[in-house]
Amino acid sequence: MAANSHDHRAVAHRVVIVAFDGVQSLDVAGPAEVFATANGIAKQTRSNAVQYDVSIVSPHGGLVPTESAVELGTLPIAGLDPGPIDTLVIAGGLSVMLHRTDQVFIGELQALIARCARLVTICSGTYLAAAAGALDGHLVTTHWARSDRLAELHPSVRVDADPIFIHSPGAVRDVWSSAGVTAGIDLSLALVERDHSTDVAQTVARWLVMYLRRPGGQSQFASPIWIRQADPGPIRQAQELIIDEPAADHRVAALASRVALSERHFVRRFTTEVGMSPAKYVSHVRVDAARHELERSSDTVAAIARRCGFGTAETLRRSLHRHLGVSPEGYRQRFSHQLAPPLSPPSSQRQKATP
Repeated sequence: MAANSHDHRAVAHRVVIVAFDGVQSLDVAGPAEVFATANGIAKQTRSNAVQYDVSIVSPHGGLVPTESAVELGTLPIAGLDPGPIDTLVIAGGLSVMLHRTDQVFIGELQALIARCARLVTICSGTYLAAAAGALDGHLVTTHWARSDRLAELHPSVRVDADPIFIHSPGAVRDVWSSAGVTAGIDLSLALVERDHSTDVAQTVARWLVMYLRRPGGQSQFASPIWIRQADPGPIRQAQELIIDEPAADHRVAALASRVALSERHFVRRFTTEVGMSPAKYVSHVRVDAARHELERSSDTVAAIARRCGFGTAETLRRSLHRHLGVSPEGYRQRFSHQLAPPLSPPSSQRQKATP
């Protein structure tokens, strides 16, 4: 019988997560936790919401060793119930380079992919999906350290190493891909938002004590922690000067003078030892300083821009958009450390607290 406005049954959404020997445990557990948390929250809000029915499978079933000390209980792929799969998630791990040449496993993946409406790859799981021929013509991302090799092995796949995750619509199925490890949780939250609502996704994030949402376009390289640190010496001293006082005069002439090098020699050594020009390094540090201010301070964007060396709010706005693809206001909305309103306690606790 067709569902109607009075039908309060939950909408089942079948999720299959593919694991294998040597899988990255968080690539499996992260999405699984997001979907499970979404189920609990959706039940409290409305009875006819999407309910994720999650299965974790592997080539042979049973306990699967991961990269860490964790072992995962799985079902064999061959024993999976037949029928359509709403979302197929392919996890990653260091062992994908071995498994991508296992023709039996890849054949099983191809059969699963043929049954799915939405294909999701986590981190280096893109290698397995690409080996199965499912990513040809799609734009995907993966862990930044694996992107060049993926593009080399699969030239028909368009690879962008920068974003946290990418959604690539397709005529047969949509493809979603994420960068390394925790980015798989960001992607899963985006799926929950699409399947449910922004409110449900934000509540899931709060329960998991995560940022409310990182935009898919945000760079994997958003923080200077990815920038090389020079060995002790004048260039390291210059880096520390920039970090300690982002708003100070950090033009080449001023920096070279403070570390007792000629301007030409300073630029050459800095670029060699750090891997980028002094100006680019200053820009990265100032953006990072602004990020922290936006997260922790309620001051105006203009005040933060002055403190971090941008001069004006508009200069900060352009720089933040160039580096992170988001405005200062958008960044503050997603990453502010101000406390969110407390979640309502379960109904049983509310009843006990009622006099």
